[in-house]
Amino acid sequence: MRSVPSILHLDMDAFFAAVEQAAKPSLRGKPVIVGGLGLRGVVSTASYEARKFGVHSAMPMAQARRLCPNAAFLSGRYDAYRQVSEVVMGLLRELSPLVEPLSVDEAFVDLETGPYASALREAGPEAGAEMAVAIGTDLRADIEERTGLTGSVGLAGSKLMAKIASEQAKPDGLVVIGVGRERAVLSTMSVRALPGVGPATEQVLRRVGMTTVADLAAAGEGELVQLLGRAHGVGVHRMSLGLDERAVVPDRDAKSVSVEDTFEVDLADRGRVLREIDELTARCVGRLHASGRSGRTVVLKVRRFDFSTITRSETLRSPTDDAVVIAETARRLAQQVDITGGVRLLGVGVAQLADFTQEDLFAQAEREELAAGAGEVAAPQDSEPVVEVAVVRQWRPGQDVTHGQLGPGWVQGSGVGRVTVRFETPQGGIGRVRTFAVDDPELTPSGPLPLRPGMLPPAGDEDEE
Repeated sequence: MRSVPSILHLDMDAFFAAVEQAAKPSLRGKPVIVGGLGLRGVVSTASYEARKFGVHSAMPMAQARRLCPNAAFLSGRYDAYRQVSEVVMGLLRELSPLVEPLSVDEAFVDLETGPYASALREAGPEAGAEMAVAIGTDLRADIEERTGLTGSVGLAGSKLMAKIASEQAKPDGLVVIGVGRERAVLSTMSVRALPGVGPATEQVLRRVGMTTVADLAAAGEGELVQLLGRAHGVGVHRMSLGLDERAVVPDRDAKSVSVEDTFEVDLADRGRVLREIDELTARCVGRLHASGRSGRTVVLKVRRFDFSTITRSETLRSPTDDAVVIAETARRLAQQVDITGGVRLLGVGVAQLADFTQEDLFAQAEREELAAGAGEVAAPQDSEPVVEVAVVRQWRPGQDVTHGQLGPGWVQGSGVGRVTVRFETPQGGIGRVRTFAVDDPELTPSGPLPLRPGMLPPAGDEDEE
């Protein structure tokens, strides 16, 4: 066990929405919702202004529009998010070589390896805790200076408690849980606070009257093993005592990305099953986007009413992170499964991951849209006339653009052959709005502008000239 709270967990605040607000002066202090804007769209991130109206991540976008109709609804700019993430992760790596990214905006850091290691070990528990807090405070200040964004920091003696601390620190705060205080902090928390306790496990525990972490600790290892099985039961009991020996593992290489849900009432209606698959797909794709990955194999997991589990998969011709492609594939797989008697769990995942850049994926998607819009036709017979079909460019709300005369801006919306653009930059004031034809040759897509002048990742180990 560590003697000082030297595990740091950083979680950026409302990251996607915060990047959009920092990049767009006209949206600062206003509700912003980022996610899929189609009929099956799901919220990826909502700004704190939007959360006051009840909007949260994984919510259907149609529901978010009803709750907060005056919000700015934007599609994701994942190249911009990665640009900021590289700066943040670079700052973390200045603290320690042991940085474990969980997503584009969240990571663990082990402070007992790196430039502060000796000082923390030699300082003793009380002075070491003060030093860890100073490191976390400086980190938050550096992040805000470099990016203009805020992050919440948790410090503790384990990954479990550091993550709980950062959740308590939100938004824009720092919380330290001293070594030895783990059980006191955990005791009143819901069982869902522990890693590995999802909806299904929570239901099992609730049936026997265990609702808090203190209940789990009091039950003892033996009873939890009977309820949950040996591996799971032992792990949950140790966590309930605040014992977590998991190491910070740098550069984790995930082999797949997946999400699943267990339902309180078994689903017997195939239409409901397909709707749940759409929602799971949206959440899975959100994780893919956040990690900057794509995948070739779509996996569907179905646990039936009798607890039998069926897995179906289909491998695509090339990697994708396109929600429509993945959803349609998962739906196709679902048609192969007999749901008679009901479904208690559904999961959607993507495997055979690839490091596609989002720019490549957007280009791929755009080519597919253009091909569909042009109605590519096989070579005509001699008697068939050749039909020219006009290709209409697609503009996404929030997309970065540049006008030949007016400079950089972003798309507010488009429709009926027109596109509306607000011309403003991160360092400027609120910009003016202009409307153009969707095929205006002066208007072109562009990359994201830095949120701060000269915003670049730390230099690292590059040789100095």
